[in-house]
Amino acid sequence: MEKKIKRERNSSTKESIITLLKERKEALTHKDFQEFFEKTIDRVTIYRALDRLVDEGKLHKIVSLEGVIQYAICKTCNHEHKIHSHNHVHFSCVKCEKTICLDEVKPQIKLPKGFTTQEMQLLISGICSDCSI
Repeated sequence: MEKKIKRERNSSTKESIITLLKERKEALTHKDFQEFFEKTIDRVTIYRALDRLVDEGKLHKIVSLEGVIQYAICKTCNHEHKIHSHNHVHFSCVKCEKTICLDEVKPQIKLPKGFTTQEMQLLISGICSDCSI
């Protein structure tokens, strides 16, 4: 059986999602996208676009403390060489409820012999710099 080659699809929905994430500079939920796009883009199209952007390595998922999936831009991934790495810390503010990527903070975790890391998610909860003023 021949494996289908996934092609990157360009769409205005994907471009709109990326633009919104760049403007907001925080992780957003599917509900956030639905509310922003109101009736201009339906929820299924948003789900599909988010899934494609994750598959293409342009977004990554973050699971909040409440178990809600949020999406953030992949800033450190190399799309050309298909290197998709998110070994950085995510910070969730308890006051403003924003979740942001702290790309400059790289956790160092030593696993026991025989274990191999494929993906790591570290979420820190506290008060962000904007709210602590």
